Amino acid sequence: MSFEHLPDGLGIGVAAPRLSWTLPAGAAAQTGYEIELGRADRTEKTGRIEGAAQNLVPWPGEPLSSRERVSVRVRVWGGAAGPSPWSEPGVVEAGLLQPQDWQAVPVGAAWEENHDEDRRPARVRKDFTLSRPVTRARLYVSAHGLYEAEINGRRVGDDALSPGWTVYHQRLRYYTYDVTHHFAPGDNTIGAWLGDGWYRGHIGFDGGTRNIYGTDQSLIAQLEITHDDGATTVIATDATWEAAPGPILFSGLYEGETFDARLDDPSWATPAGRSTADWTRVAVFERDPRTLTAPQGPRVRVTQEIAPVAVVRHGEGHHLLDFGQNLVGRLRITLDAPAGTTVTLRQAEVLQDGKLATRPLRDAHATDTYIAAGDGPRTWQPRFTLHGFRYAEITGWPGNELPEGAVTALVHHTDMRRTGWFECSDPLVTRLHENVVWSMRGNFVDIPTDCPQRDERLGWTGDLQVFAPTASFLYDCSGMLDSWLTDVAAEQLPDGTIPWYVPVIPGGPVWTPIQPGAAWGDAAVLTPWVLFQRFGDLDLLRRHFPTGRRWVDLVERLAGPDRLWNSGFQLGDWLDPAAPPEDPAAGRTDRYLVATAYFAHSARRLSQSAEALGDADAAQHYGKLADEVAQAFRDHYVLPSGLMTSDAPTAYALALDFDLLTPEQRRYAGDRLAALVLEDDARIATGFVGTPLICDALTDTGHLDIAYRLLTQTECPSWLYTVTHGATTVWERWDSLRPDGTLNPGGMTSFNHYALGAVADWLHRVVGGIAPAAPGYRALTFRPRPGGGLTWANTRHETPYGTAALSWELTAHGMTARITVPPGCSGTAELPGCAPVRLGPGKHTLDTAGLHKRAD
Repeated sequence: MSFEHLPDGLGIGVAAPRLSWTLPAGAAAQTGYEIELGRADRTEKTGRIEGAAQNLVPWPGEPLSSRERVSVRVRVWGGAAGPSPWSEPGVVEAGLLQPQDWQAVPVGAAWEENHDEDRRPARVRKDFTLSRPVTRARLYVSAHGLYEAEINGRRVGDDALSPGWTVYHQRLRYYTYDVTHHFAPGDNTIGAWLGDGWYRGHIGFDGGTRNIYGTDQSLIAQLEITHDDGATTVIATDATWEAAPGPILFSGLYEGETFDARLDDPSWATPAGRSTADWTRVAVFERDPRTLTAPQGPRVRVTQEIAPVAVVRHGEGHHLLDFGQNLVGRLRITLDAPAGTTVTLRQAEVLQDGKLATRPLRDAHATDTYIAAGDGPRTWQPRFTLHGFRYAEITGWPGNELPEGAVTALVHHTDMRRTGWFECSDPLVTRLHENVVWSMRGNFVDIPTDCPQRDERLGWTGDLQVFAPTASFLYDCSGMLDSWLTDVAAEQLPDGTIPWYVPVIPGGPVWTPIQPGAAWGDAAVLTPWVLFQRFGDLDLLRRHFPTGRRWVDLVERLAGPDRLWNSGFQLGDWLDPAAPPEDPAAGRTDRYLVATAYFAHSARRLSQSAEALGDADAAQHYGKLADEVAQAFRDHYVLPSGLMTSDAPTAYALALDFDLLTPEQRRYAGDRLAALVLEDDARIATGFVGTPLICDALTDTGHLDIAYRLLTQTECPSWLYTVTHGATTVWERWDSLRPDGTLNPGGMTSFNHYALGAVADWLHRVVGGIAPAAPGYRALTFRPRPGGGLTWANTRHETPYGTAALSWELTAHGMTARITVPPGCSGTAELPGCAPVRLGPGKHTLDTAGLHKRAD
């Protein structure tokens, strides 16, 4: 039993959470179900409800009240059999659902600060006494900035960079923690470390900006303790709390963190800790409790620890570490050093001439500094910063050697559930897929970002739009992206413009003021549609439909009656490899062709969304609009010969994949696209817009072999060029590292950016052969199309209903495929040269030698 898109039900922010479950092992189908709600004073049962619904089923009882805790379990019927045993109960507990539930106010340091300079973070604390036993305790906490809470010297939770990044003035996330076992009889203490984070830290490119959301750094915390007699004690942040500077001298998301252990007393958040610093009364700041919102997805956490694979000593105390994997996170060190010993940690993605290549970091210094206390061995890691790196340079380490286990890389990202896997007989292609996974992990850090290492890390809408199909296969990112799309709606301009990146921060003259741009603004329509198709969440589609509608209506006004969007600032096929390093938008494809193609595509998807939502009038209106735009596209961008006005791969890929051409034009366009690819010896000639589409465009027009040639090319630019040059993540540019070993001279040269990894969606559907045939994978198509010399592939996806898998291998007689259809689902197998085969739930083995052949 699960609730909404959350990993657990603690602190849920909706009063009527939807319920999901998977069927028992071996079950074929569900014909009915019964839900039991165990409330504090009663048990409610729905009785048998007919139907197969099991994904995001409506809450069957009275809405939850704030803090209410309910156990939920289900049993199901299938066929003529009796009900299954009851499931293990899931427990859902509401957070603070009403603004009046909040007593806490933001509190932070009261001392004077220069808000134009780096500021030393504060710690805040509160002593209190408990005279009765504790039976339940919850901590509801947020911050202007970032926080890490402690009770009686013990860390609360294991999340990082909380409360994350939202459009703070409209939505500030809070988290709920079960702290029942953190207390002692008598005197107790609650405290929190504070960091600037996105709220008031120095973030953004072109020099960055401070204090975007405010100048205070403050904690919002409400501790609610229930005693054995039912009485409640509430400890909320207010004017009685105290603050003092902590041992963190400076912390910045980009810059790194400086920590002086000589100033740290580990007992600071205990009753004895008040005497260890100059604690002063806090200042009280403002926060409208109506803006406090519970999470919609999982938190950022440490998900993996990696030891260095190589350590090179460059002198006394100076070491260069290679972790073998480009990752996002921070280092944890353990050392015993004399007081005042200063150890500096610097991080970077690549080396140049054997040294850290820091130019791609721009103004992100990625430097952490630890000053030892001299009181014995200590283990330390930064709290409020993250870096993108494979390599780390350590200077100032005591002694000549770096002991084994002294330095560990901690991988951080939003702790989404892994749902997709792929491997094949070509180890380079398998490594490419693994690189895509790592780039998603490194860039899905509370929001979907573009580059985790430099002074940017923004939620670019177009980048996510092209990657969403891949992301939604690899991880259950539904809750995280639902939250981000909520911020997209919050940042939408009154005229319907979708920002280039969300949340919005100052971006210099190129990005400010915000202008509407194709592919990026279309995220408002296309991403909710993808999430609906992959996760079956119709309510998500409904909530975000108005945002997409306002966007398409805006583009309709901009295009005017001729239906051509041929004005304004556009990024076109961003980072086409033919574009000069200093002008990534100057690709081979007319940027207004790109804009009009996306106009047609979004209008079509909006029509389909309206149809799914039961809005026939809107479906008809936007369907007609899509037809008109497609006709205008053909009239303006397709010559009588069939050639397109932009005779470039992206132009043909857009026209084909967005279904903008007549059947005769499609045949010509497919052949011309294949010819263009071969003219360039199957090297990539597309950017952010064309790359996710080109393999499908070739496949769907009978040129599967050319698509495989693109996939398996190893010369620059290509996907496997990066792999053969040691990449462990996807690069921002096809030639971020040039064939001569030098770095691309462009100002944007990241070695960790997921956009060009959107080809993995094609790997999953075409090479691996698993695709949804109904929303949420309730029906599936298993259609592997081998090529490129591949002899086998294994693909698996955890759908909302259970495991779907396809393993195929070529044999002397054709192909053998082992297929798993999730319980309660149906599948159709379409193996090469064979007629379709209908499949029910369970495991199946098919051999093309024994199947009916497909008629020509």
